[in-house]
Amino acid sequence: MAQILRGKFGFSVKTSRSLRPLVLNVSRINFSTLNGGNGGSRHPHRRYLLQHNVGFVPMYVTPRRTYAMIVARVLRGALKLRYLVLGGAIGGGMTLNKKYEEWRDGLPDMKWLDDILPDNEQWHKFSKNLQAVGGAVRDSIEIDPRLKKISEEKLAEWRAWFDNRLDNAIEAAETTENPTIEGPFQKVSDMITDMYGVTKEELKAKHLVEAKGVSAQEEAHRKHQSMQQQIEELQAEMMSVQLKYQKELEKLERENKNLRQQYLILKSNRKTGTKKIKKSLIDMYSEVLDELSGYDTNYTMADHLPRVVVVGDQSSGKTSVLESIAQARIFPRGSGEMMTRAPVKVTLSEGPYHVAKFNDSEREYDLTKESELAELRREVELRMRHSVRGGKTVSTDTISMTVKGPGLQRMVLVDLPGIISTVTVDMASDTKDSIHQMTRHYMSNPNAIILCIQDGSVDAERSNVTDLVTQCDPLGKRTIFVLTKVDLAEELAEPDRIRKILAGKLFPMKAIGYFAVVTGRGRKDDSIETIRDYEERFFKTSKLFHRSGTVMPHQVSTRNLSLAVADRFWRMVRETIEQQADAFKVTRFNLETEWKNNFPRLRESGRDELFDKAKGEILDEVVNLSQISSKKWEEVILTTLWDKLSSYVFENVYLPAAQSGSQNSFNTMVDIKLRQWADQALPARAVESGYEALQKEFLELIEQAKKSPDHDDIFDNLKAAVVDEAIRRYSWEDKATDMLRVIQLNTLEDRVVTDKHEWDAAVKFFESSVKEKLQATENTMAEMFGPSSWQQWTQWKYSTDEQQKRRNVKGELDKIIVSDAKHPPTLSYDELTTVRKNLQRAGLEVDTEYIRETWYPVYRRHFLKQALLRAYDGRKAYYLYVTQNRDRGDCAINVNDIILFWRIQQVMKVTTNALRQQVINREARRLDKEIKAVLDEYSEDEDKKQQLLTGKRVSLAEELLRVRKIQERLEEFINALNKEK
Repeated sequence: MAQILRGKFGFSVKTSRSLRPLVLNVSRINFSTLNGGNGGSRHPHRRYLLQHNVGFVPMYVTPRRTYAMIVARVLRGALKLRYLVLGGAIGGGMTLNKKYEEWRDGLPDMKWLDDILPDNEQWHKFSKNLQAVGGAVRDSIEIDPRLKKISEEKLAEWRAWFDNRLDNAIEAAETTENPTIEGPFQKVSDMITDMYGVTKEELKAKHLVEAKGVSAQEEAHRKHQSMQQQIEELQAEMMSVQLKYQKELEKLERENKNLRQQYLILKSNRKTGTKKIKKSLIDMYSEVLDELSGYDTNYTMADHLPRVVVVGDQSSGKTSVLESIAQARIFPRGSGEMMTRAPVKVTLSEGPYHVAKFNDSEREYDLTKESELAELRREVELRMRHSVRGGKTVSTDTISMTVKGPGLQRMVLVDLPGIISTVTVDMASDTKDSIHQMTRHYMSNPNAIILCIQDGSVDAERSNVTDLVTQCDPLGKRTIFVLTKVDLAEELAEPDRIRKILAGKLFPMKAIGYFAVVTGRGRKDDSIETIRDYEERFFKTSKLFHRSGTVMPHQVSTRNLSLAVADRFWRMVRETIEQQADAFKVTRFNLETEWKNNFPRLRESGRDELFDKAKGEILDEVVNLSQISSKKWEEVILTTLWDKLSSYVFENVYLPAAQSGSQNSFNTMVDIKLRQWADQALPARAVESGYEALQKEFLELIEQAKKSPDHDDIFDNLKAAVVDEAIRRYSWEDKATDMLRVIQLNTLEDRVVTDKHEWDAAVKFFESSVKEKLQATENTMAEMFGPSSWQQWTQWKYSTDEQQKRRNVKGELDKIIVSDAKHPPTLSYDELTTVRKNLQRAGLEVDTEYIRETWYPVYRRHFLKQALLRAYDGRKAYYLYVTQNRDRGDCAINVNDIILFWRIQQVMKVTTNALRQQVINREARRLDKEIKAVLDEYSEDEDKKQQLLTGKRVSLAEELLRVRKIQERLEEFINALNKEK
């Protein structure tokens, strides 16, 4: 049936097996335009046949002959159609429909075939139409069944016989049409048109071409070639899609299996019972180990809890074995480079999702995504490199992580750096000894399970790890030997040698179990699934590890190794956990007794609790800043501000202006200097004053808290460090300087005192300021000239030679001041010469500079005394100042000093008020923010806590709390473990 059918009655199609039931039964029929067009014929029957063009070749005949030929052509096609229909349509229609439904149901998603194949309803209609056509043909014309066996070459002989039978049929066709045949042919035409995209217009075009003399068989052959090409393309596409969906089906089956396993785990989590305890048991145990990792190693039981220690030579496959057990490539890899630089504790547990996380982080890495796996490996490498300090190559700091996933065995493994025999130039000189010491430390735990990894592809005599394992576990009661890379070993080594290794007869070390594993083909990009598939195929085909060999099946594969290690791990845990808990009970009792003897009235508070208490006290003092009254703030700020400004006011403004000798020049000079001062230095000085006032008040609150009966001096170092750091970071708001500058400039523009109260305050301010400077000058002169005569007689004080010399110079200078009370601030050349000569006559030889140095404090005291007299006179001069200033714009007495200090006093008042508002409204909160930031940083810094919170009380409390926490967690774990039994 797969042969190519040709004939002038239609075109042929070469079909595939998948579409053969459909195409083969219609390939002989040339269903052209059965529904339209008159073909240029005037006779109705001839027009009908020309419209449908069923294998019709135009001929020049009479109308009656034409009708006969039309009917003959129709019957000839019908007979050929009967051959096809009886062979495939009647029996194959229903079969095709059924096969199609089964085939379609078997595919995962065959919606893409909707555009190619008809739906089920169309198949039913097509089948019924073919059955109707077959019945009609069978009723009208009988044909010998042996016709089915006639070959294609014999068909030509039957054509003549068909022509003889057509005359009667033509006569019948002239009188009536056969609707039984016409209907099914119409439906079949529509079906074929829909399936192959042959439109009525295309069939009309074909009819016109044939009418012009183009060969019908050439056109049919062209159509046949085109359709054959389309079917071949369809076959290729179907095959590729079938392969694609086959792979998708396999993938979906695997995912479905994993999802079902996850669903069962999630379902069990919602229930209470044994499975929930099993799932959380390893996490509880891992938390105990984390607590022990930082515990004081002076107590010998610190490292006696079981764990699986993975040891081996460098590049022996330790990390690969651990990754196979964890079912994820979680560790960084390198070519010949030491990648494991610190111990990595991996806690494996069963879970619904394959994820990993570090114990000190909340981020989870999805191990099913390669991007997150790469990020996890980078994070592990970064943590390892950060743990190495001081030029070392390896570190003892443990990196702890948890891996969860479906089917993982519950256990705790510690991956250690590989043992090396030679130190390279890029390593620290003590790297080899450090690794040996670290490995011995972990293996010396009498309850540790040693997973000894040996590279099977190298000579056994080159192994360094076996000697260490033998020293730590000479009887092999807790050692499991693992031979890696056995696929390479099988090619390189003798089979008997490998069998001896796995039988424990080659190495002097002993072990409770021997295993052979394959850790991959040496490709970094291979996934764990690929490695496991490779391992499974290897052990199935290897003669050495076949069931008929001496190596037992349970000794091979990473899966069997994982089961054996987990079983041994939990057996060791059950055997030793009670003993470890009892040891911690004894330790806890001893520490509690020591605490009661030393600190009977205090509660055991660790560093964290003490830090929180100190933090609360510091923040309480910050809150107390808001309780300080506005009056107190103004007093503190004003005092601090004048301390900052007094020196500049006297030395740079008042004295140069007052010693100018003219009131007009005094005012001019004062205005210039005040404006320059307010535009540059004054705002900055004011801000400094506010900052120092705030700091002073806060420190005073801290000091007052120390006088409280509830004060605990254990916090003093911490409080001082926090306050100092916060004040160092704290700074006044930047825009405050610009705001103060505007206020100060506007205030200094006012020169008229309009209030008696302000005048008296200015006089008092001027008087007190002059007295302060005068007292400072007196102190300077006392140091320079020595004690007075009264002090020498009453206090038994004596002057030095230098002081006596200065006193003699002062005597000459006093004569000048007495002779001229309004003397300018500098000595003339003649006056200097006179003083020097007078001293020479008295037997003293001094230079001019020495005289000037002595003159400065003498004149300063004289000038300040005169200023103080003006201040006394100014107490009663306000009404005179107001009257004369209002009438003439001037005053009979010199009150410029008082007005200057009034202006200074006014600018200090507005500055103090502005600073007080800023302190209360903004700066106290900003300081509070800095203190909180420092406290938050210190709370995360364990080194800072240990540095600032010290003493026996703290260390003893820390140890007691640690032991108590470990012991409580051990009891919790033991209860859960007993429930699991």
